[in-house]
Amino acid sequence: MDLKVFYRKVRETEAGIGEAYPVVVSEETADGGRAGVRSEVSREVAARMIVEGRARLATAEEAAEFREQVLEAKRQAEAQAAASRVQLTVVSEAELRALKSALRPAKG
Repeated sequence: MDLKVFYRKVRETEAGIGEAYPVVVSEETADGGRAGVRSEVSREVAARMIVEGRARLATAEEAAEFREQVLEAKRQAEAQAAASRVQLTVVSEAELRALKSALRPAKG
């Protein structure tokens, strides 16, 4: 393939992509590429993948679903990280009685 033609197609495709980070859906390729894998990439990478026939732009519905899945995965990761930071202190029965008695108001 003529490189000038290839890069002109890449530039034209890139100019037609509205988002800075579009979602693309992979196409099946002869070298083992799996179809249907969604990724968020830069406009330049998306244009190159489209021209090479390795991907297509995701529909608005597919992009919204992908971004929601990413947000949910992020929420779960943050919740898991927060759960791992929980600190636990073991208090013996004698220490517990001492703490309780220190908190009781003095009678008198």
